[in-house]
Amino acid sequence: MAHNIFKGLGIALITPFLEDGSVDYKSLVRLVEYQLANGADFFCILATTGETPTLTAEEKHKIKNTIVDLVGGRVPILMGCGGYNTAAIVEELKTGDFRGINGILSVCPYYNKPSQEGLYQHFKTIAAATKLPVVLYNVPGRTGVNMKAETTVRLAHDCPNIVAIKEASGNLEQVDEIIKNKPRNFDVISGDDALTFPMISCGAVGVISVIGNALPREFSKMIRLQMKGEYDSARKIHHRFIDLFSLLFVDGNPAGVKAMLHEMGYIQNVLRLPLVPTRISTLQRMSEIMKELKI
Repeated sequence: MAHNIFKGLGIALITPFLEDGSVDYKSLVRLVEYQLANGADFFCILATTGETPTLTAEEKHKIKNTIVDLVGGRVPILMGCGGYNTAAIVEELKTGDFRGINGILSVCPYYNKPSQEGLYQHFKTIAAATKLPVVLYNVPGRTGVNMKAETTVRLAHDCPNIVAIKEASGNLEQVDEIIKNKPRNFDVISGDDALTFPMISCGAVGVISVIGNALPREFSKMIRLQMKGEYDSARKIHHRFIDLFSLLFVDGNPAGVKAMLHEMGYIQNVLRLPLVPTRISTLQRMSEIMKELKI
């Protein structure tokens, strides 16, 4: 039976672009090495924060291989593989290149808004199409449909290679219900930086983080302190970053964290349409907070 290896600080990796809009592979390598040196426990690549819908098949293949070769097995790699066409995902799982990939992250189908039974059958079919561990991704704010706790728990019991869920519903009651009723070999991972502290307190095993792109050392320290039961020290770190958490997403993701990384000198502040850089007012406030935090 598969088990979850995606614990601690996972980085929801951005895709850096040059001023001409092409992928900046040099900055990508530098960024990954920075995160590895500062506490990253695993990477989540080619998912929402990576602006994956705007990437070509060739770019996705090169990004994947660049990261796999660079990481060299030092930490696990979770790769996005989801959508609203079940058959197309199954075909990708059967024919795609998953060399060096340790698991897939599959988001709830978006736009077509399936029922709970539709969600169950969708993920059951995906799990049956691969031997890789599968991490579910529930993010109703983006998909338009919430996968209820009972559906998640049902999948966890019925599909041996569904090992975890990235929960970004923002509903701590739902998170609690999953953790209470899940099988022993299934984990909950936070999908929301701002809720990582309370979710780990409830029993989550880590986070797939946006802010971790820029501040892996600080965020991983909070998680490690919590895992050791040092909640007061961890809470202080959580409270230090509350203002940054909200600013990260006010102009859309990954606009906020790309602005932070640009301020830190790691990347150009470039996104692909339909996403655009964060507003000047947001950037100025983020810069002020970063100075206050001595970042």
